[in-house]
Amino acid sequence: MTTRRSFLGKSLAFSAYSLASTLGLFAPLKVFAEWRAENFKQGPLEESLKRSFKDQKITESKDIEIKIPLIAENGAIVPITVSSSLPGVSTVSIFVAKNPVPLAACFELSPDLDPVVSARLKMAETSEVIAVAETSGGLYSARQLVKVTIGGCGG
Repeated sequence: MTTRRSFLGKSLAFSAYSLASTLGLFAPLKVFAEWRAENFKQGPLEESLKRSFKDQKITESKDIEIKIPLIAENGAIVPITVSSSLPGVSTVSIFVAKNPVPLAACFELSPDLDPVVSARLKMAETSEVIAVAETSGGLYSARQLVKVTIGGCGG
């Protein structure tokens, strides 16, 4: 049997919980991604690479694998998966060379994780997609040309 006192107590507890969750008091602060606005500025690919990596040397590597369709029927949604067999990958960045903002995504990874990231890219036109992996030994990259077609005709 519910008494008036227990009903008021449960109502007060429910209201306090709802208010706290609405204000975000239960959300862990570590899950919020850091927004690096300076890296996501418009400009050519070279400037974006320079802003992101401060003129460090980027070496081509076959240890980075990019899984992306060679022909994208819809440039608005191009799925991509980047994986690496390099040891100690701490960051994976994905660039689309001919997009107005070349840096499409940047993932910071724990060293305990396998370096595998997936995303969906928006591509303005046919372009190279570049994945850059940052390790303790330097920067490594892989490239893949993706042809964006209109209407999926492949022309």
